[in-house]
Amino acid sequence: MHDLIISGGEVHDGFASTPVTADVAITAGRVTAVGKDLGAARRTIDAAGLVTAPGFVDPHSHSDSVPFLPDAQPFKLLQGVTTEVVGNCGFSMGPAEPETAGLSPIQLGEQTFKTFADYLDAAEAAGLSNHFAPLVGHNTLRLAVAGMEKQLPPGGLDRLCALTDEAFAAGARGLSSGLEYVPGAYADLAELTALARIARRYDGAYATHSRSESEGLADALDEAVAVARAAGIRLQVSHCKASGRAVHGAGRLILDKLAEARRSGVDVRGDQYPYRAFCTSMSAMLPPEACEGNVDALRARLSDPVTRAAIRATAEGPGPGIGAGLWRELHPEDMQILRHTDPKAKGRRLAEVLAGRDPWDVLCDLLIADPHAYVVCHTMDEGDVLAIMADPLVTIGSDSDIPIGPNHPRTFGTFPTFLGSYVRDGGVVDLPEAIRKVTSATASQFGLSDRGWIGHGSVADLVVFDPAQIGHAGTYENPELRPTGMVHVFLAGGQVIVDGEFTGERRGRMLRSARR
Repeated sequence: MHDLIISGGEVHDGFASTPVTADVAITAGRVTAVGKDLGAARRTIDAAGLVTAPGFVDPHSHSDSVPFLPDAQPFKLLQGVTTEVVGNCGFSMGPAEPETAGLSPIQLGEQTFKTFADYLDAAEAAGLSNHFAPLVGHNTLRLAVAGMEKQLPPGGLDRLCALTDEAFAAGARGLSSGLEYVPGAYADLAELTALARIARRYDGAYATHSRSESEGLADALDEAVAVARAAGIRLQVSHCKASGRAVHGAGRLILDKLAEARRSGVDVRGDQYPYRAFCTSMSAMLPPEACEGNVDALRARLSDPVTRAAIRATAEGPGPGIGAGLWRELHPEDMQILRHTDPKAKGRRLAEVLAGRDPWDVLCDLLIADPHAYVVCHTMDEGDVLAIMADPLVTIGSDSDIPIGPNHPRTFGTFPTFLGSYVRDGGVVDLPEAIRKVTSATASQFGLSDRGWIGHGSVADLVVFDPAQIGHAGTYENPELRPTGMVHVFLAGGQVIVDGEFTGERRGRMLRSARR
C-alpha cells in the first residue's frame, strides 16, 4: 500500500515533457509510481484541475541565516521552493575568523562559524523549513585568510585551498564567488582557478556573481568561462542581467556568450530573477579599493575630500567598467534606499534626498553614516529581461534575502511572479518549459540527481498549484504580500503546505554533497 496518492493532477515531470493527467504515488519519501489505477493508499489528495510538479529548486538565495530565526519561515515554501542553493555571491557563514569576520560591508547575519562544517551542523540543528544545498563562499574564505587586504599573506593561497578542501569534505556542493564585492574583487584568475579545481575534485559546481554586469559584462563573462574551463567544472552564472542604461540591449551578448561556452565544452547555465531592479549593498557602488582594510578605513577615505575625489574619478572614469563599482550604472532616480540607520533616508530614492547637493557627495555621506546600508537599483530593460528569461540555458533564481525588515519583492514572490506574470500572462515560455527551468535544470547543475523531477525513485519533493491563480502582487513599496496559487507542498512526502497554509513543521534537510 502506498503512503499517499496525489490524484488527477496535470503532472509535469520536470523535463519539459508533455504533461499528463495522472496520479502520483509516494511511499517512504519517494515517488513509487505515476499513472492510473495505482492501487490503494493510506491517504489520497485530489489534485484535479491543478498542476502536480517537482518542488522548485532555487539556484541562488541568501537564506543562509534563516534557520537561526526564532520562528519557522515558510516564505519560500509558499512559492513552491523545496530546495534553496545557499552561500551565493561568495558569502557563506563559515569558515570565519572572529578578528576578520566583521570587516566586510556585506554581512549574512550576526552569527559566523569557525568552520563550514560547524555552520552546516548548526543550521540543521536549528531546523530548516525547506532543504538547503550549501555552497562555500570565496569572499568568506578570503576574509578568513587575509581579511580585507588586497594581497594574500605569504602562504595565503595554500591556506585558501586548505579551507576550501575542508568545506567540500564537510559537504559543500559548490564554490561561489562575488567578484563585484570585496574582498573577492581582489582575486585574480589563478586564485579562482585553484579553488575551482578543488571543487571539481568533489564534483562541485562554480557559481559566480561575475566581475561586472554592466559595461565590463563581456570581459567578466569571459573570465567566468575561463575559470570553469581551466578547472573542468560546471559553471553557474548568477543573476544574468545587463545593468545600466549604457548596456541596455546587451541581453543577447550574455546569451551568445553562454551558448558559445557550451559549444566549446563548458557545462554552463545561468539564472535570473524576473524583475528589473536588483538589491545590494550601497558600498558596492564604490570601486573595490575604497573598501580595502575595514569599515573604519572606508569611512576615513570617504571623509577625506582628496581621497573622495580620487575614488570618484575611478568610479566615473573611462574604461571597461570592471573594478569601478556600480555607481556608473545608476542615475539618482534609479537608487531606492532600502535599509539605512537614518529613518529619513529609508524607502526614498537618492534623487529625493539630494536637497540640491551633488549625488556623489550624498552617496558618500550616506555610506559614512551607515556602511552596511542596502539599496534597490532600478537599472534593467524589460526587453533584456524577456530575452534572457526565454533562453533554455537560463533558469530562475531569486537572489532573495532573509524575510525580515525592508526587502525586495523577489524574496517573497520570484517563482509565482515568473509562473504567473511571465508564463501564464506573458507567454514567455510554455508551462512545461517553465517548470523545467525551476526544477531539473537547476537540480542537475548542483548534483541534486534525485530531485527536480517526478518519476519512480525520485525524492517526493512536490508541489501542487493552481496555474490560474499562481502569482504575487508584491511591489517594491509593499513586497511582503503572500503569493497566491500554491495549494500543497511536500518535502520527501511530508506535507508542509496544506490548502495554502504552512503546517509549522521544519522538515527541511541540509543536502550535503555525497562526494564528501
